[in-house]
Amino acid sequence: MNNSAFNNKNITCCFTGHRALSDTERMLCLDRITQAVEALISMGVTHFIAGGAVGFDTIAEVSVLNLKKRKYPEIKLTVAVPFPGQPNSWSAADKALYHTILSEADEIVTLSKDYHPGCMSIRNRYMVDRSVYCLCYVTKDSGGSFYTAQYAQKKGLKVYNLALVSGITVL
Repeated sequence: MNNSAFNNKNITCCFTGHRALSDTERMLCLDRITQAVEALISMGVTHFIAGGAVGFDTIAEVSVLNLKKRKYPEIKLTVAVPFPGQPNSWSAADKALYHTILSEADEIVTLSKDYHPGCMSIRNRYMVDRSVYCLCYVTKDSGGSFYTAQYAQKKGLKVYNLALVSGITVL
């Protein structure tokens, strides 16, 4: 396991959300993530951690990278990869985007050598344990994203479910 070069959890936000999103949800997430990240930056957050999965994670990663290029060169993105073969079963387009994100990330942390039951949970706990904020998109009370958001709440993080807000006013 790699140790992160970014150790100040007081300036760190992690992301968690569903993989399967409708086109409408994808657009909603992109808009809300961008607004939320900008609000967090105004509060001193400069480090963001996402899990490299398709769906919400990818949208969050692209949003952070776009904001970094356009307006906030000081922000950093860590991609916490559960195991090296994570994208093996994905579509060619999703694989290409994944590799582009990894090439632009400030840090890649690979948490397990191979897939094993529980490696996704290890990744999720890694992200939460290094953050004080969690931006999530959770619409059902089961699955990895729900578990991660619950874990973040138990650990005392400020958790904002972007599926439940109409804007960034909750921050």
